[in-house]
Amino acid sequence: MFVNKRYKKLLQEAEANRQVNIDKIKTIGIISTDEISKCINIKEETDIIFDFTSSKIISFKDQIKKGESSTLHFSDKSFGWKGQVKDPNLKSFLDKPFDLLIGYFNKPNLYTELAVLHSKAKFKTGISKVNQNLYELEINEIPKNTERFLVELKKYLQILNKL
Repeated sequence: MFVNKRYKKLLQEAEANRQVNIDKIKTIGIISTDEISKCINIKEETDIIFDFTSSKIISFKDQIKKGESSTLHFSDKSFGWKGQVKDPNLKSFLDKPFDLLIGYFNKPNLYTELAVLHSKAKFKTGISKVNQNLYELEINEIPKNTERFLVELKKYLQILNKL
């Protein structure tokens, strides 16, 4: 309950302090869900379409087994009761100043949205209809159409002179 209240406050602060970066994109981070990551290799497709080899991905997983440590997943247990990041792997990912962060999830989820909010990425984009206040650019597409989403994203980034 308190996490939700804190999330709304963080969202308002982020919106008030938003500054759009105009630098070229050289690094890409991806936040997704485990259910999407199991079906779609978003990292590989991103690397192919953007001609990158160093994109990074982290996925939200409903439950991580006790003792299971992963640099590829995070869960609700990765956050404290005030919404602060307490998992060192997630914190490390979110502290990287990616030139582009892709929020590749299509359902509102407090923890994936918190991760996007806490990210130090310079430009954030994602699938529309999740939360329009999270991103500088939203693409209206469904997750299974990964290639179409990425091609459309690349087109808009070229228009914005970020590629």
